[in-house]
Amino acid sequence: MEIIAVENIPEIEENMDLGEIIVNAASKMGLELRDKDIIVVSHIIVSKAERRIVDLSDIEPSEFAKKIAEESGKDPRHIEVILRESKRIVRMRRGLIISETINRLICANSGVDLSNAGIGRAALLPLDPDDSARKIRNRIRELANVDVAVIISDTQGRPLRNGAVNIAIGCSGLEPLLDRRGEVDMYGRMLTSKIICVADELASAAELVIGQADEKTPVAVIRGYNYKSSETSAAVIPRREEDDLFL
Repeated sequence: MEIIAVENIPEIEENMDLGEIIVNAASKMGLELRDKDIIVVSHIIVSKAERRIVDLSDIEPSEFAKKIAEESGKDPRHIEVILRESKRIVRMRRGLIISETINRLICANSGVDLSNAGIGRAALLPLDPDDSARKIRNRIRELANVDVAVIISDTQGRPLRNGAVNIAIGCSGLEPLLDRRGEVDMYGRMLTSKIICVADELASAAELVIGQADEKTPVAVIRGYNYKSSETSAAVIPRREEDDLFL
């Protein structure tokens, strides 16, 4: 299996055609996209293209945001944006907010990111990452005549584990979960609970070549993994609240 960073991605601005940009960038580096390639795209460039960047100077913080900001030392405008992107607050301690976003992800700060958004600006998660992935995939198919899968990724922390990893917040063209229940192990014991989040593992693998500090390589191609093609969305990945031991 290969993981290839796609170079020559320009600074992304509003309404840019990400599918066309990815095809052109791959072509410039002599990388011919193939059927069954997996294109992993950092959400930051999707957010920029989809006008999900806010100027903090336009944000008027609420009294609640100001109170949290006093406790945490954070910019109250940043806190206000986090609160606006939250469907509900799951946990809050020492200024760290764990919330459920408006598209059902549970993560720190509603996924609102100050990194690589520009001075005085904040990046919000795409409103519908599955739709974003689908549009990029369709555009790549149209331009390059190849059927690929697309994953929109974001970096998130994990309960009881140090360090963050990339996860899939949107996908198109592959089955995000590999259900191995009913298979037997090497000793003949039947597996009863083994479900692998293939989309998250692929997103995490891509992070090894996708830039984090400067996002100059926000796209990667994973080649050689034999995934199951599917139109299932990444919405199946978050665990139901009643099944989550950490909530």
